[in-house]
Amino acid sequence: MSLVNHTPQWQALQQHWDELRTARITDFFAADPQRATAMRLSVAGLYLDYSKNLITPTTLKLLAALADAVDLSGWTQRMFNGAAINNTEDRAVLHIALRNRSNRPIVVDGADVMPLINQVLARMEHFVGRVRTGDWLGHTGRRISDVVNIGIGGSNLGPKMVCAALAPYQRDDLRVHFVSNIDGTHLVETLARLNPETTLFIVASKTFTTQETMTNATSARAWLLAALGDQTAVARHFVAVSTNAERVTAFGIDPNNMFGFWDWVGGRYSLWSAIGLPIALAVGFDRFVELLEGAHAMDEHFRTADIAHNMPALLGLLGVWYANFAGARTHAVLPYDQSLRFLAAYLQQGDMESNGKRVTRDGVAVEYSTGPVVWGEPGTDGQHAFYQLIHQGTQLIPADFIGAIHSHNELRDHHPKFMANFFAQTEALMRGRTTAEALAELQASGVAEAQAQLLAPHRTFPGNRPTNSILMQRLTPQTLGALIALYEHRIFTQGIIWGVNSFDQWGVELGKQLASVILDELQTGKLTAPHDPSTRALLEYFIQQRRA
Repeated sequence: MSLVNHTPQWQALQQHWDELRTARITDFFAADPQRATAMRLSVAGLYLDYSKNLITPTTLKLLAALADAVDLSGWTQRMFNGAAINNTEDRAVLHIALRNRSNRPIVVDGADVMPLINQVLARMEHFVGRVRTGDWLGHTGRRISDVVNIGIGGSNLGPKMVCAALAPYQRDDLRVHFVSNIDGTHLVETLARLNPETTLFIVASKTFTTQETMTNATSARAWLLAALGDQTAVARHFVAVSTNAERVTAFGIDPNNMFGFWDWVGGRYSLWSAIGLPIALAVGFDRFVELLEGAHAMDEHFRTADIAHNMPALLGLLGVWYANFAGARTHAVLPYDQSLRFLAAYLQQGDMESNGKRVTRDGVAVEYSTGPVVWGEPGTDGQHAFYQLIHQGTQLIPADFIGAIHSHNELRDHHPKFMANFFAQTEALMRGRTTAEALAELQASGVAEAQAQLLAPHRTFPGNRPTNSILMQRLTPQTLGALIALYEHRIFTQGIIWGVNSFDQWGVELGKQLASVILDELQTGKLTAPHDPSTRALLEYFIQQRRA
């Protein structure tokens, strides 16, 4: 395939950026009083204002032409129709099928996958109902009070993020915890607060061989057996989300309590599958279905809307605009909702594992930036940490601001103050403050002329920093589902533009392979592999100090 930067559409965008690089967003508003009205969308409970971007209607037309040139709509239909668009693993990409509430047939290898999905959902519903009603009891006959999800990557980040976001929908008598890090501290500190008689573990690993997950699961099993003293207790306190029935059974888990999924479910897109079992336990199965429904509404919008009015596609194209033409290297996700405190970490994996690629689907080295660094923290904490860099630093950092009109916790005047910061920050990032304005403000406050001249440059803000504002009435399972799907399709859009496979992750394999070799060396105390001098010296020091 020809690299996208060789297309006339890309070249037209490059020329357009050269024309716009000195333009100011505030001037666009002055020239077009209807700009804010024209550059907004409302979809699936989400309201997007993208008018504070360094773009014109011409920019949007040129970006749409680029999307057409790479056949974004065609790739979208192929994904939704079950084609094996993950070409390096010869797999379909069907997280969208997991939340296909229309039950529209989706065929893979000649078979409709929807009946299988519905079967797993029905089993999840039955199990969740038993645990939440107290019908499922632990080995000693006590009701489950705590659920510990043991997984890593997509088996941890998605469920953990959603459970935190939907805390207002949870019960006090059923608490959900997450253990992912192989550092023993994570497991020890989690279990220290729990009672083995009332704790249920979910071990989430497709192959049931993931080193971090199985190490933690084995230690959790030892903790349980040390307290209960009966091997048969494992079957009442452990369930599995996996496809490896043999290993699940060998671990001591009843295979009837194994919830499966499929190879066309990528880890970072898996919270919609049985990997979402801790979500359903936390908020109830009906709320889990509402999460799926919100995502499905965004799926249908993305699948059917033209690019000019397609929310995920527009956000993806804006990301390409800044990464490849304006020189941005990072993208900030700034939720003004404490419940979304894990959203940026979740999207880091979703975006950076998907599009952190250096070759196209055909294995050709790219000649342009892909996969920006995604980062962020909730406001207003972030304002007192890193906003300084966004406002006055030398880097261009596009940012998404996400907030709710109504809070689940309307404490006095907290929420108006909170959201006042949301709106003020997007306005300040766009407007900035000139040196003349800073000087006038200092002089008006009584600062002497010489001191004012000295301080004015430090109080100058360049402005012209682009932001998107995403609002919802309230953070609910449905709006959260739509929000997550919005970013999934944004990532997909950018991957199609760049020509990369957004659904494999070979970059994580080498470190795993080397870790396996090094683990044997650490356990035996003998270095047998040909390490580089630095690594060899570090290993020798570590082994020596452990012995000492």
